Amino acid sequence: MPERTKRYQDAAGQVEKGRLYDPVEAIERVKRTANARFDETVDLAIKLGVDPRHGDQMVRGVTPLPHGSGKRRRVAVFARGDNARAAEEAGADAVGAEDLVARVQGGADKEFDVYLATPDVMPLVGRLGRILTQRMPNPRAGTVTPDIARAVKEVKTGGRVEFKVEKAGIVHMPIGKASYSVDQLRENFATAIGAILKARPAAAKGHYLQQITLSSTMGPGLKVDTAAAARIAEK
Repeated sequence: MPERTKRYQDAAGQVEKGRLYDPVEAIERVKRTANARFDETVDLAIKLGVDPRHGDQMVRGVTPLPHGSGKRRRVAVFARGDNARAAEEAGADAVGAEDLVARVQGGADKEFDVYLATPDVMPLVGRLGRILTQRMPNPRAGTVTPDIARAVKEVKTGGRVEFKVEKAGIVHMPIGKASYSVDQLRENFATAIGAILKARPAAAKGHYLQQITLSSTMGPGLKVDTAAAARIAEK
């Protein structure tokens, strides 16, 4: 394992090992330790009591953050006619139907961070499943929608964040930038935790929120009290 930098070690020295932080105190501490030369992203990692290998325990969805995630993403939209024009006016980076499918099949899939689609073109888009994998437009994730202009605007401003549990049962989500105020990050944190709680599958048994960690891009992780996190999400 590579040796940690002095900057990281100094930041880690401000974190009490084994302590479960109140969400607001964790946010304050993350902001204090985010001292890189760029505006670091504040990341949320949640270990869930689910087994993603079983389809009935999959956790995924999309949530708009009140203050946005601070991330700008390139968006491609599969749509035709008026929907295509609406997507272009909303700021989509690429819009099309058969032509966009061909472009993605030709190797342009990595040019875009998010793919959106209107319901009517999904039979056409379906052939891209093996290429787009997790970025494939999906109604459950809110990336297949008739209100395509709104979806594009939310994604482009960073206000709309997708989440999906990984094989290890962990969900990763950005909840803002270190330059955000404590109140802005608290509101985004509460919204993110609330979305995870609402997405709890009926098949999930036992303790659902098992572990929550907050960190900045270059900073150490802080363990957050899961009960306190659930309470702040319910307010």
